[in-house]
Amino acid sequence: MKARAKTEIGARTGNRPLAAEGRTEQAEAKLLRTQDRLRSVANEIRRKYKR
Repeated sequence: MKARAKTEIGARTGNRPLAAEGRTEQAEAKLLRTQDRLRSVANEIRRKYKR
């Protein structure tokens, strides 16, 4: 949420570094969500096929 606000404010005010910082934070958050999902799926598969 904060990252999106930074991106929008930076774009509206023409502050390119602020907009870039917001985009970077959004990308990092997306990566962390993806990593968490991958771990969750891997654990689910391990439980399902555990002998």
